[in-house]
Amino acid sequence: MNVYRVVTSPSAEKELEKLPKKAVQRITRAIDELAENPRPRGCLKLQGEENTYRIRVGVYRVVYEIRDKEIVVLVLRIRHRKDAY
Repeated sequence: MNVYRVVTSPSAEKELEKLPKKAVQRITRAIDELAENPRPRGCLKLQGEENTYRIRVGVYRVVYEIRDKEIVVLVLRIRHRKDAY
């Protein structure tokens, strides 16, 4: 299986900077794991979107797009669950 390159959008980087340090560590670890398995157990494909998924990391949601042809995972948003959608 291919190892995907994980790219974080500038807006997701800004959202990550605003979060508590402990949450950032957990989210960063989860994002890094997407390189090995971009569709981990518990991920959810978002309706109305072609290749967009979300994973849960505690009370936060990481929304990302998988580009299989380019072998890239693009992290789009990182938000608290109440603001995620």
